[in-house]
Amino acid sequence: KMAADTSVDILQKVLENEILQSAKVVEEHLDAELQKLDQMDEDELERLKQRRLEALKKSQQQKQEWLSKGHGEYREIPSERDFFQEVKESKNVVCHFYRDTTFRCQIMDKHLTVLAKKHIETKFLKLNAEKSPFLCERLRIKVIPTLALIKDGKTQDYVVGFTDLGNTDDFTTETLEWRLGCADVINYSGNLMDPPFQSQKKYGTSFTKLDKKTIRGKIYDSDSDDD
Repeated sequence: KMAADTSVDILQKVLENEILQSAKVVEEHLDAELQKLDQMDEDELERLKQRRLEALKKSQQQKQEWLSKGHGEYREIPSERDFFQEVKESKNVVCHFYRDTTFRCQIMDKHLTVLAKKHIETKFLKLNAEKSPFLCERLRIKVIPTLALIKDGKTQDYVVGFTDLGNTDDFTTETLEWRLGCADVINYSGNLMDPPFQSQKKYGTSFTKLDKKTIRGKIYDSDSDDD
């Protein structure tokens, strides 16, 4: 027992020493930074200030440019022709191929409206699949809803139905945000290795299994058996 106590004491001392060493390193780093600032003359400080202002100005200009191209809101586009024009002028585009009669499209709409406001670096669009047969065929869209994720004018990835979103109608906006982050079509600040729906699973959330059927040459609703 005595030996065990001693080893615990030693371990505690080692840990305390580690913590003190870390604190010392941080303190020395801060002192060095402060000293650097103290030694800066007014010209250097002015240059630093100017660089920061320029970076800020640049980011504001970029934001304005995105907004002028229709970023920042979730919009419906009327035709296939508009799709090509919209995709050409933006680096990152998410396009929801929907159908009025498909209930799951309304769920997707709700989340995309939120994400369009949050991620203005990406353009968020919706297009009626029934009015765009050429595109649906070309992009091989068979299940509604489908999101086409486009970078630099090329379709890189698809979110088909809710399969990638935890297989449930109750997926969170964060889950869809994570999935778009995986495709690198938005600037995602979370951890891609840790999908939001995995933490839900830990707490015993039950998931509704969705049927995903693909019928050759026919667009199929992901939420109904009759077509």
